[in-house]
Amino acid sequence: MRVSPIRAMLAIAAAALAVAVSACSDEPATGPVPIAYGRDGCDLCGMIISDPRFAAEIRGGADHKAYKFDDIGDAVHFLARQSWKDEPTVEIWVMDVETGKVWLDARKARFVEGMQSPMAHGFGAVADERAEAVSFDDMQRKVLARRASNFCATKT
Repeated sequence: MRVSPIRAMLAIAAAALAVAVSACSDEPATGPVPIAYGRDGCDLCGMIISDPRFAAEIRGGADHKAYKFDDIGDAVHFLARQSWKDEPTVEIWVMDVETGKVWLDARKARFVEGMQSPMAHGFGAVADERAEAVSFDDMQRKVLARRASNFCATKT
């Protein structure tokens, strides 16, 4: 049985389309991605992300991948180890500690110290200016000065 050239081209086009669709991801090109709380693990330590109020994400690297964290402190330690940490395309997102439902641009957020966060880094993000809150840069310096949490046996 001989296949017509039109059918052969349609079969090739369908196969190419199937490959292209399978290569695509549901992940957006920018911004935070959904976290499956109680199932997704922290990209620094591997522990399950369970408290939405302290979740954080970093998007960066050659493929602009989204990395998930259970604590902004783990995100800061992860980023410090990446060769791409200073690239202008790197995005850092943190959940609003008061609602656990609103993603904030971490560089614009303010951080309240002294909270019981999952990995004991002690910072929670808020959107508004507060007397007791510090900037992202101040929070980052403090977290890096303390080193990684003892609760977090880092995998990187």
